[in-house]
Amino acid sequence: MNFSSKLLEEAVQAFASLPGIGRKTALRLVLHLIQREPQHTERFVQSLLRMRQGVRSCTVCYNLADSELCQVCIDPRRDRSLVCVVESIRDVMAIEDTHQYRGLYHVLGGVISPIEGIGPEQLHIEGLIQRVAQGEIQEVIMAVSPTIEGDTTIFYLSKKLREYPVRLTTIARGVSFGGELEYADELTLGRSIVARVPYQTDATSL
Repeated sequence: MNFSSKLLEEAVQAFASLPGIGRKTALRLVLHLIQREPQHTERFVQSLLRMRQGVRSCTVCYNLADSELCQVCIDPRRDRSLVCVVESIRDVMAIEDTHQYRGLYHVLGGVISPIEGIGPEQLHIEGLIQRVAQGEIQEVIMAVSPTIEGDTTIFYLSKKLREYPVRLTTIARGVSFGGELEYADELTLGRSIVARVPYQTDATSL
């Protein structure tokens, strides 16, 4: 792909560095910005800068937030006796899109994966334990992708939480084993949340 402008080439390379954006799509986006009014491009750039400088992790649930706490944590309409444990922020968005859940969240930041060198200490597990220890939470929903790593993480969490008087549940297996939660369709994911089941384990014998 030949460019008559070095600035144009640099802009295309910047867009093409984003996931899922090829060079042809990047070129189409850049040309679109060039053809719009300069104010449009300035607003576009400024919104990205404000996002990058202002967005942070919620100090309670580790979801994305504009301030210390995210919009979910400060919402008084949320059921604070329910906490849904997920791997990533994208999973929070996927569950919110189902409109079937009105509790709180806790974002682990991944799953336990010894092969990839990810242990419990790399995840936001201690923050979850501290929230449960406060006593307001009555149910912890394990909405982790049904993979081997996900099941390992759920099992580990169940052992850490067994000393607290909370109900542990998992989403129903409407999401196929080995699938990623964020890619499940809204109807299936919503039904999986509503039809959650108690988590059964022999962890008490360990």
